[in-house]
Amino acid sequence: MPLAPLLARLVDMALAFTVLLAMMAYYGFNPGWNVLWLLPLVLMAFTTSLGIALWLAALNVQFRDVRMAAPFMIQTGLFLTPIAWPSSMLEGPWRLLSALNPMTGVVEGFRWALLGTDTQPGWMILVSCAVAILLLRSGAYYFRKVERTIADIV
Repeated sequence: MPLAPLLARLVDMALAFTVLLAMMAYYGFNPGWNVLWLLPLVLMAFTTSLGIALWLAALNVQFRDVRMAAPFMIQTGLFLTPIAWPSSMLEGPWRLLSALNPMTGVVEGFRWALLGTDTQPGWMILVSCAVAILLLRSGAYYFRKVERTIADIV
């Protein structure tokens, strides 16, 4: 069940990315060889999203208020992810703390792959990828644990 909305958003992203590529070609912007990293970055974003969806779906069965708190958690995640600000503004331990957000590596990787920014987010992607895999594994474990009682509760 949590996989269906994610697959729909993946199709939506593919269509939007096609429009982006058309606009980049129209304006004569060539991203370079870094564009090959987009597929692993999309996979990392999908892994993160699936892990969060599994956690929220399982928690929503046990605690009905999770549905009301989800938009607040998503908005908080938006502010903690370096979308409007580059992670290069952070220094020292703050940058590592920011990399613990799995979407930080994805956003910085997309900037590097599409826009050709100077900072290659190598270690940041590794930390974010490790957190994304942990999120997916723990979410799948918890979902499987609660899955037996979903029909009884709902």
